[in-house]
Formats: sequence, structure tokens, C-alpha cells
Amino acid sequence: QLAESGGGVAQPGASLRLSCVDNVHNVGIFTMGWFRQAPGKEREFVAMITKFGGETDYGDFVKGRFTISRDSVSNRLDLQMNNLKVEDTALYYCAASGTEGPIRLPTSYEYWGKGTQVTVSS
Repeated sequence: QLAESGGGVAQPGASLRLSCVDNVHNVGIFTMGWFRQAPGKEREFVAMITKFGGETDYGDFVKGRFTISRDSVSNRLDLQMNNLKVEDTALYYCAASGTEGPIRLPTSYEYWGKGTQVTVSS
């Protein structure tokens, strides 16, 4: 249902923009978010945005480098990532929840994409 795109290889300090589309136009989607998982590590919260009001929240490591945005009509979700670091290397997942509100726990998201790989390397 959710399909990510925009991953790739980037050098430290560069930018990438990830996108996620809802291919079935699920009217039950409210909060949407991004998570990431590096090899050997747990899935980590990156960012989220609510459907009404556009409330956002970011993982502590983001520190102003990433910006999440969405089109609430089409359920398109974007993540602009600037000043990438080697430690940002991971598989990035788009997720969607039937609940509206600030949600950081991956278990609170019912819908998931298959992920898009981001590799930051010099």
C-alpha cells in the first residue's frame, strides 16, 4: 500500500529527498511518519506529521537537518534530508497510522512500506 522512493547513495553533507505514496488512497490514514533501521539495530523513529494541523515531531538525532511534509489529500509524504551524515545510513520506511496525534512508537503504525535504502559514504 505504501511505496517509498528517493533513496540512494550520497556523500556526507549532501541532501536527499524521500517520498512515499499511498497507492490505495486509504481514507483511514491519519498520522504518517518515517522510521529507519540500520543493520543490527532496532527500528528508529525519524519524523512524523499529523493529518490535521500538520503537527510534526522529529527524532532527537535529526537536530534541524530533516523536514517532513505531506499532502493530506493524496497521502503523499516527503522527507527532505540535508547535511547527511554517515550514521544516517539505513533502510528508511514510510509508515501510516489510523490514529491522529504525535506517535513515535512503530507499533502504533498499522501500514508500512518496504523501505528505501539511504547510504551516506565518502
